[in-house]
Amino acid sequence: MTIPLSGTQFELSFGDYTATVASVGATLRTLAHAGRDLIVPFDADEVRPAFRGAILAPWPNRVVDGRYTIDGVSQQLSLTEPGRGHALHGLASWLDFIALEEAADRLVLATTIEPQVGYPFRLQLRVEYTLDADGLRTTMMARNVGPDAAPYGTGPHPYLVAGDGTIDSWTLSLPAAEVLTVTDDRLIPIELTDVATEGDGALDFRTPRVIGDTMIDHAFTGLSRDEDGIAEVRVTAPSGTGVAMRWSTGCKWVQVHTADQPDPATSRRGLAVEPMTCPPDAFNSGTDLIMLKPGQLASVGWTIAAL
Repeated sequence: MTIPLSGTQFELSFGDYTATVASVGATLRTLAHAGRDLIVPFDADEVRPAFRGAILAPWPNRVVDGRYTIDGVSQQLSLTEPGRGHALHGLASWLDFIALEEAADRLVLATTIEPQVGYPFRLQLRVEYTLDADGLRTTMMARNVGPDAAPYGTGPHPYLVAGDGTIDSWTLSLPAAEVLTVTDDRLIPIELTDVATEGDGALDFRTPRVIGDTMIDHAFTGLSRDEDGIAEVRVTAPSGTGVAMRWSTGCKWVQVHTADQPDPATSRRGLAVEPMTCPPDAFNSGTDLIMLKPGQLASVGWTIAAL
């Protein structure tokens, strides 16, 4: 049997919601509501572009120069972002996950990150997708099954779609008070600043407003949450359609990227919204880094819903 390039395909549905998950990277390949795309999709028989919909683990975003030190031991990861010289988006995104449970509206996938050069730790990963009236819920779990404490972080990588056209006409609601500034060339973290003052407020979307030509590729924190601890990012189109992404306190950060590309045909077609348990280069800064002890389980979740 021929397997598509993105891996085995799993179809989910509930009411007006439909989703497709590809086994490589436990990737959310499509998500739609009443036939309207909520994320930028890609073809089943296509190598996943730009980490669309991938699960990022055991770190989201970048490890600068691919180097870090844990317990006095220096580690060197493979540089998977060669243009900038970093280790990008973890190790799980190209692993093939196997199905543990399958139902019309629910899917559980699993894989193991084996000890390797640069990351000599063993983690078992379990990703659960559930569709219901509130949208698509993802629960990401990792257990350390090795003998030593392992550095760990995670997050997803969907590109949200509010409606027709490009993101320039969409309105963004991003309840974040702080932004992590980065260098222009290599996106290396510099410092945490107030969104109200950074770039004269260009990255302040606490009051919803049109994205316009703003370029965003930053990690945000200082998130406002509701009484249940839920943070929410919303993107809406002029037609009134939109999409929301929600997550709980396990993700203290969110990376937002306007997906600027040299090719106008693919540029700014979706807004990357990536809730993260830790910021870029947490393996070096230690900020919100999870050190999973042997046998310890870490779990976090997020939801994507139509507006």
